[in-house]
Amino acid sequence: MLSKFWEAFLFWTMEGNLKIMDWAREERPRERLLEKGTDALTNAELLAILLRTGTGKKNAMELARELLAANGNCLHDLVRSPVDKMLRIPGIGSAKAVSLCAAFELGRRAQVPVVRPDSITSAREVADIMSPMLKDLPHETCWVLFFDGGRKFLGKELISSGGLNATIVDIRMILKKALDKLSCELILVHNHPSGNRKPGRQDRLLTRTLREAARMVDMQLIDHIVIGGDGYFSFAEEGLL
Repeated sequence: MLSKFWEAFLFWTMEGNLKIMDWAREERPRERLLEKGTDALTNAELLAILLRTGTGKKNAMELARELLAANGNCLHDLVRSPVDKMLRIPGIGSAKAVSLCAAFELGRRAQVPVVRPDSITSAREVADIMSPMLKDLPHETCWVLFFDGGRKFLGKELISSGGLNATIVDIRMILKKALDKLSCELILVHNHPSGNRKPGRQDRLLTRTLREAARMVDMQLIDHIVIGGDGYFSFAEEGLL
């Protein structure tokens, strides 16, 4: 009769050849989630549920562990990982990569406050609204928040989405959308994927250009906020507007 040690060792060496459905019920990620809740599962187990299946050589758990390892075993980095990086892992096809990206994006959107504020009075309030959507993105995006003359919040719109270090912003498009909404005041918001929230030369130039263009049509740029990591930089708070 095999000792408990050798039984465990043989199971560990054979695990790669076993389908998850061949595991004991209490070891399967889906069953563990149903019985014990999501908090009881590891990151790899949660990923395995999203992956659903493995390959001929690897089960879903092994794929999940390999996916995490490719990102330094850091879930934060995996969430920011682009599709093409996921596709480099054998066994991760386009369907699995797209499913993961969709799940990560839903997680980001779920953090966005669902209550539409009547008014916004500080850069912190803007950061609280926009940071959950922007802080983990692997590329730059630029948004504009629109307000009427009484600082009533009229809505927000994505203006551009770009690369790792920059995104092209069309000043004319911003002003057109503002005029369509009968907006009098604007707040520009964009993210830095690097996590560095300090504005660069192009950020300062964009701020000046938009501020002057807005004045020509009787509008006011009241702030430009840069989201970086868990913090933000406000041009208005720093006296740069």
